[in-house]
Amino acid sequence: MGRRLEIDAVRGLMLVWMVATHLPTFLPTYTNQPFGFVSASEGFIFLSALFTGRIYFRLAERDGYPAMRRKILLRTLRLYGYHALLLAFAFLVAVPIASRGNRPQLHNLLDYYFTAGPKQAISEAFLLIYRPPLLDILPMYILFLLFTPLLLTIARRAGWSAILAGSATIWFLAHLGVREAEHRFVNRVLRVPIPINEMGSFDFWAWQFLWILGLWFGVRWAQGNLPIEKWARRALVPALMVAAVLLPLRYAVGRGVELGAFEPLFDKWHFGFVRLINFAAVAVLLIRFQAVLKPLAVRPLVLLGQASLQVFCVHLLFTFAGLTLLGNAAMLSAWKQIALLAATLGAMLLTARIFSKSESKVETKNERAGESQLPSTPTRPGSGIESPALQFESELVSGHNGPANISFR
Repeated sequence: MGRRLEIDAVRGLMLVWMVATHLPTFLPTYTNQPFGFVSASEGFIFLSALFTGRIYFRLAERDGYPAMRRKILLRTLRLYGYHALLLAFAFLVAVPIASRGNRPQLHNLLDYYFTAGPKQAISEAFLLIYRPPLLDILPMYILFLLFTPLLLTIARRAGWSAILAGSATIWFLAHLGVREAEHRFVNRVLRVPIPINEMGSFDFWAWQFLWILGLWFGVRWAQGNLPIEKWARRALVPALMVAAVLLPLRYAVGRGVELGAFEPLFDKWHFGFVRLINFAAVAVLLIRFQAVLKPLAVRPLVLLGQASLQVFCVHLLFTFAGLTLLGNAAMLSAWKQIALLAATLGAMLLTARIFSKSESKVETKNERAGESQLPSTPTRPGSGIESPALQFESELVSGHNGPANISFR
């Protein structure tokens, strides 16, 4: 149940994967869903939910559910603050550049701003109604966090079966048009005339299923009731069969093979059924052959994973910078691509180092205080296992196993 640096490294790898996919370089040709019908977004959301469930369940069990709700609210407000800063950058820096007319890619990201006008676009963006491309995953993340205390409270009283069944039902209904109904509600009742595509690419009603699955796994992990290695052994053969079919199909689509009427099953933004199966298969293979992950636990990737939220925001800033550099060109020159990649990765690593260092100081201070304040749990002599309460205090303060490396003190 202790810290797993290789999982932090995987989260860091997800961020590098996102960078390679989002920056206007030659890399997206090779990094856009290279493992089948699965992307870094699924891993980012699931792992965030996993650690959220684990840490906040343990917090609730130790300090009470009111304390847990208060901590999540503070964390949500901080996330909203990061999102607000990104919006301010987009409206104050990117908009003036895009308005000149010689940056079509940048202009396309903010076309609603120019159509609806500054007053409407800015107010709706800060209300999380208008979600420009690239800035649409954080609003969904924020909404997930807002509902998390309620879900953990209901799970405590009624168990997870009803929650999982309800979430799966909502996911199914999402493919029957729940998002379209939400759009009509926003337009008619709230009187906000916004196109549905400007409300973000991700379908909240479909992606909530992945978040709730992650929460459930995280709670079971905290309870010591998550035999994932056993599950992975049993599901190995089906997972290999799924991967053997979907991986070549991924590269065949558009090259002589068309999905046609089955395309919704593969759709990323609505989290189609095939994507769910593909994600589960990849997860099973990674768990079954997790020894492959251990060499990934190099310090740069671990640092990126431990400061995932701040690093994610920085990578968005450099994506906007890349689109600005692109101008009217179809592709950046080779040296500009290399410089952009180097600057982006360097800034991400610097951000990770800054936040990890500051959080490390807080961790050390609170861990020492916790030695005299927290009740100790006996361990076997020489076992090297620290008190679970003290270990939890360390994780909670440092954020090293949390979704965004944020201090709660």
